[in-house]
Amino acid sequence: MGLKNSHPKLFPGDIVEYPRNKYFSHFGIYFGERDGVPYVAHLTSRDADTKILLFGRALRSEIKLDPLEMLGTKYKVNNMLDGTHSPRDFHNVVKPAIEDMMGREVTFDILFHNSEHQATLFRYGVKKSQQIELIYEHIMPAWKKLILEKKL
Repeated sequence: MGLKNSHPKLFPGDIVEYPRNKYFSHFGIYFGERDGVPYVAHLTSRDADTKILLFGRALRSEIKLDPLEMLGTKYKVNNMLDGTHSPRDFHNVVKPAIEDMMGREVTFDILFHNSEHQATLFRYGVKKSQQIELIYEHIMPAWKKLILEKKL
């Protein structure tokens, strides 16, 4: 997940990836500019007062519209599913969906509804998280072994 270009050309509807560490990134949808300031729509629990970190859940998360660089100065475009899924029309589908979701409570769940799931749902209409799928590739064989040994 290296950064090839830390300030790429963005188009409304692009998925913007903000690497956080070796394993995880935060994702949003480029929304466009307002008064010359670029904005990203993203799922965040930043202002949530109810977080269950042990289970990777934040019960009171929401879609927020924030300035692009408020989320980080290192980011890249990662329209990861363009090869297998058609992007939905930004102005007729994605933008209205984002505007409809803003202000509503959404449950953030690291495994089943994280910022990458939300970004792919907006762009493609499909919930998918490649970073979680990579983790599953490592966890599942270990779980299978424990189940076979009747330790889980």
